[in-house]
Amino acid sequence: MEKGNHSTVTKFFLSGLTDQPELQLPLFLLFFGIYLLTVLGNLGMIILILLSSHLHTPMYFFLSSLSFIDLCQSTVITPKMLVNFVMEKNEISYPECMIQLYFFLLFTTSECYMLAAMAYDRYVAICSPLLYSIIMTQCKCLSLILGVYIIGLVCASAHVGCIFRTDFCRSDLINHYFCDLISILNLSCANVFVNELMILIFSGISTIFTNLTILSSYAFIFISILHIKSTEGRSKAFSTCSSHISAVAVFFGSAAFMYLNPSPSHSMDEGKVSSIFYTIIVPMLNPLIYSLRNKDVKKSLKKMIERR
Repeated sequence: MEKGNHSTVTKFFLSGLTDQPELQLPLFLLFFGIYLLTVLGNLGMIILILLSSHLHTPMYFFLSSLSFIDLCQSTVITPKMLVNFVMEKNEISYPECMIQLYFFLLFTTSECYMLAAMAYDRYVAICSPLLYSIIMTQCKCLSLILGVYIIGLVCASAHVGCIFRTDFCRSDLINHYFCDLISILNLSCANVFVNELMILIFSGISTIFTNLTILSSYAFIFISILHIKSTEGRSKAFSTCSSHISAVAVFFGSAAFMYLNPSPSHSMDEGKVSSIFYTIIVPMLNPLIYSLRNKDVKKSLKKMIERR
């Protein structure tokens, strides 16, 4: 790092999850296994939905989009983290760091709104089943997906654009296992009030809007479920709802803990633990939570295996 009126940053160093050498190999094997499951689960889900004609419905269209986001989000973070486990110096160049940050923000924001779109889809399917095909048209689904990615692009571009205007004159050690927004801001020698304000505004709006959409959708779904006379039908619906809400709680809870408290007193070590859930664990669990417990998906998978 060269210092002058404006510091020129060429690279950063990542502290990683731990500095204990004896834990590097076990952690490498653990997260390599998680990443392998994430790739197989999400990529398999996308291929299965594409090849199974009876899964070409709005619900599975959103599921395949969620799997794509999870696959990309995990790929942005995990491979670099795995490399750092076996390297003596965990360095990353400034351009690579900004690219990683940009796509991390893009896919994390997109996942927030994708979860809300999926909740809306389930609301229409359960509360207005006769109008479902009229409301959730192919054009409507494509518009929702496009809107999700546009919002993600806007948020990522705004945050990274502000980072480019920030000077760095402190330590070049990022106290994280990837180029996280708050960890990078902690290295700045300039006033980052605008950056922190943007974090609160974008994170607050996204969290409030998506959570209100999800909670209100499931409130109406819950009321509709109470009118189902079949005990088996109620049990199945409640099981689906609880799985979705559990995944949403883990994702939004860990993300909110990290991004709604961007103060110097906030422990980055605690932030590392919480970020593991929404960057690594949730992408692995989503295929199980949303898809593999679904009878239609199991049936399609069984037919595909038999054909092969």
